Amino acid sequence: MPDDGPKVAKPKSKISASRRLSLKILLLTRATEQLEAEKAAREEEKVRHLGESVPPLQLTGLQLEELQTFCKEIHSKIDKVDEERYDFEAKVIKNNKDIHELNRKIADMGGKFKKPALRKVRVSADEMLKALFGSKSKGNMDLRANLKSVKKEDTKQEKELTVEVGDWRKNVEAMSGMEGRKKMFDA
Repeated sequence: MPDDGPKVAKPKSKISASRRLSLKILLLTRATEQLEAEKAAREEEKVRHLGESVPPLQLTGLQLEELQTFCKEIHSKIDKVDEERYDFEAKVIKNNKDIHELNRKIADMGGKFKKPALRKVRVSADEMLKALFGSKSKGNMDLRANLKSVKKEDTKQEKELTVEVGDWRKNVEAMSGMEGRKKMFDA
């Protein structure tokens, strides 16, 4: 294989392979420690939030009426939480649609989307009018009716013209001058 040009040498890194490997290991251990710390913080936040919003139940020693009012309060809280959950789901769905639409616009702007080639389709004038105007088109459009009709000249006249040509001298004398030219154009 012939050389396409001068080869560009990769610059050697100033860090040795063993040092690079040890740095990677340190970075990975640090990242895993941070992930574990984040998980622990989330769990603590979850426990704290549940402790604030849902106090522990104390049902011992309550009368029937007190239990009924307590159940009604719990049902109203459940309804409120369900409404909030539904609102959040609607927001998430809307945001996902917006993200999808923006990604599509970015792809269109980048020119990565190719428009498909259009197929050639034969369509009559009537079908085209129906497609353009729907059922509102008035009657059918006969394009051939608008063309002029052309009558063919009789073949007898052509034969007579060929018979007249017989003697060329007579023809030349008859056609000489302006009158002869006028006869040519009139015929």
